[in-house]
Amino acid sequence: MEHMEHSANPHCLILASASPRRRDLLQRTGCAFRVIPSLTDETHRPGETPAAYVQRVAADKAQTISQEQPGFWVLAADTIVTLNGHILGKPGSTEIAREMLATLSGQTHQVMTAFVLLNETGQSAAAEVVTSEVTFKSNSDAEIDAYLATGESFDKAGAYAVQGKGRVLVGRVTGSLTNVIGLPMDEVGAALRTAGLLA
Repeated sequence: MEHMEHSANPHCLILASASPRRRDLLQRTGCAFRVIPSLTDETHRPGETPAAYVQRVAADKAQTISQEQPGFWVLAADTIVTLNGHILGKPGSTEIAREMLATLSGQTHQVMTAFVLLNETGQSAAAEVVTSEVTFKSNSDAEIDAYLATGESFDKAGAYAVQGKGRVLVGRVTGSLTNVIGLPMDEVGAALRTAGLLA
């Protein structure tokens, strides 16, 4: 399913992501783009560091769409939550989400977003991994259960959304907030301007 964004900018960029959060962040720049989600294997490989993993997945997403849609710029990204070097993905059940949130409670974890920008010929114009730190409050079981009841956890890395109801669980964000949401806009904006995709 394609989603068209309208802008006076003549360049055509494809956002290779199904995330409404990334779409909304990119839309704020005024950049003209289409949304074509990339179906990419996101299996973590043995021995792969979190940074290497998130960078590889973002690159795979970008390359997949670039090959399917030649002649267009492609922006892809992937976001992960890590605690003590372990990746916390999207929870598959309420119990897994509860366990993740309990583990994060009172702790400082890292949120890494890798983004890749490919030009019309599929060559890399930008690639970067941005890391922010998020410190959770010491949340009680009741507070965690109340958040789980919102249903917000289930398509979110680490089982929470800092831009949504999940902000009640968070004490502090160090670094880029948009990075935690899913797209580090200072860095992405700079890459798009360098590429001539932003006025």
